[in-house]
Amino acid sequence: MGVTAAVILAAGKGTRMKSDLVKVMHSLGGLPMIDYTVEAARDAGASRIVIVTGHQSDKVREYFSGRDEIAFVLQEEQLGTGHAVACASQALAGFCGRILILCGDVPLLKQQTLQEMLARHQKSGAVLTVLTAQMDNPYGYGRVVKREDGNILRIVEEKDASDAEREIREINSGIYCVESGFLFDAISRLTNDNAQGEYYLTDIVQMAVQAGNSCISCPVADPDEVMGVNDRVQLAAADAIIRKGVNEALMYAGATLIDPGNTYIDKGVKIGRDSIIHPNVHIKGLTEIGDNCTIEPSVVIKGCRIGNDVIIKAGSVLADAVLHDSISVGPMAHLRPGTVLMNHVKIGNFVETKEATIGEDSKASHLTYLGDATIGKGVNIGCGTITCNYDGVNKHRTVIEDDVFVGSDVQFIAPVTVGRNSLIAAGSTVTKDVPPDSLAIARTPQVNKEGWMKERAKGKGQKAKE
Repeated sequence: MGVTAAVILAAGKGTRMKSDLVKVMHSLGGLPMIDYTVEAARDAGASRIVIVTGHQSDKVREYFSGRDEIAFVLQEEQLGTGHAVACASQALAGFCGRILILCGDVPLLKQQTLQEMLARHQKSGAVLTVLTAQMDNPYGYGRVVKREDGNILRIVEEKDASDAEREIREINSGIYCVESGFLFDAISRLTNDNAQGEYYLTDIVQMAVQAGNSCISCPVADPDEVMGVNDRVQLAAADAIIRKGVNEALMYAGATLIDPGNTYIDKGVKIGRDSIIHPNVHIKGLTEIGDNCTIEPSVVIKGCRIGNDVIIKAGSVLADAVLHDSISVGPMAHLRPGTVLMNHVKIGNFVETKEATIGEDSKASHLTYLGDATIGKGVNIGCGTITCNYDGVNKHRTVIEDDVFVGSDVQFIAPVTVGRNSLIAAGSTVTKDVPPDSLAIARTPQVNKEGWMKERAKGKGQKAKE
């Protein structure tokens, strides 16, 4: 296929998004939309990628930090697409080969399409190949005007097109494959002698034709691939297409999505065979879910690793947690970052955990907070238990060893350790370490004053007479 580089245009602010965030960093399927363009270029064989940034350049650079194959150039003034490519020329100085020119706000373009475009470009011997699409309603797009032999004669913008040219249904996607030698020369000769005062990349088409070079089109099969994202409506439409593809791939791989249209799963999520995902579930980040799991309605999972035979009951929220096998969580549980559940753990309704490791066969069935805690095997955590981990300045850890039984309404004032095989009496406030095999009772002794209510009633009656 030859040596290939890519220039990705991503300098625009995206004013129609009505956002403080630069357009190409808006999320689609859990990733910034520009990530899809970079991935397509890389997978199509681009060994060097230059991203032309502008507004909020630092955000784009930060996201791709550590990617050695990516270089960045700054287009300080947005003077047109031709000017943007000219800004990238220095980063590609000395490069000889084919250059893909892509758009950071066209996220649905597939690797296979770019590979087909590269193959057609090489086979034809053209200096310039334009990715085009047939549109039922081409309004707003540049039209591709061709010669009788099928080669491109010119690209005319909507506002400059004649009535006959506006009837053309083949449009310019803004995506090109260009021989580097021709591109660098043509870019250096662009002018901004037009109504907008900008340097148009489309002018290189006419320059190629005038020089007697071949300029061809490569029609894309699915026009959605070249759909640009310019506002929130188009963002939602693109997100729906990506989400549909993610969901279908998971189902083909063996997962069950009961209502795919109402299931929201980020790209990159992995779900094992025979796992069942109910409606209105949101699975985000690089979450991995094993085999034979059940995720009930209205669950939110982000960045978790979940083993096999796990059930997450309705309304639970999990973030950056690790769950091993044969676990039950919820309903309405909240597993916060740093939670680790070993095999056969049960976390019940309205239980919250954070930076907590809970050992095999342990359970916390109701209304409990376990933060900064290490809990051993076979532990029962009673209803209403709290690990009081924060003293207003620092966090402290609670350690509960194996086979401990914790009664209801217990508070552990960390730092504190409970030895194995101990029992903590209900209602206790534990402030000191508990030795193994002990019974800990830390509550005020009950006092019963018999007849006190009758005496109080007599006192009220006497006052009423007075």
